[in-house]
Amino acid sequence: MTTIRIGEVLVNRGTLNAAQVQAILDEQLRSHRPFGELAENMYNVDPTDIEQAWMEQYARLTRHVNVLDESKDARAMQSIERRQAWQFRVVPLRFDGQELMVATTPDNLCRALRFVTRCLSVPCYIVLTEARMLGEALERHFPLPGMTASFVGQRDVNPMALLAGE
Repeated sequence: MTTIRIGEVLVNRGTLNAAQVQAILDEQLRSHRPFGELAENMYNVDPTDIEQAWMEQYARLTRHVNVLDESKDARAMQSIERRQAWQFRVVPLRFDGQELMVATTPDNLCRALRFVTRCLSVPCYIVLTEARMLGEALERHFPLPGMTASFVGQRDVNPMALLAGE
């Protein structure tokens, strides 16, 4: 697993150049402010670009799993409701000590992170899986009438709107 920094991702994407990254790092040493915040303030980097870079970085650092083969425990599975699992495209797998392991896909990483940090009362960490596998796990462990595995891989599809007939 190769470590990559957000600044490297932003250079690779053509958002910043190496000199700008170095200027941000120098300011970060002085101010102790997050790299993304400084990039936004110093070079008007769009927050969406920062978020995308962060997702790429996280995807390279975290484990990638076959969610269908991972062990699951009942307490973890009961930590969220079926609608939440589908809406945020997450499957809680098990507790590692006090931390809840939650699976999602790279495309749903930001949505999943917002959900686990805002809505769950236990510390969580996220592992990544393929959309097809996550969809199958959702169908198997969080069945919801009208929802199928194919919804997981579709961008900009709100499963709750589909259930409401919108």
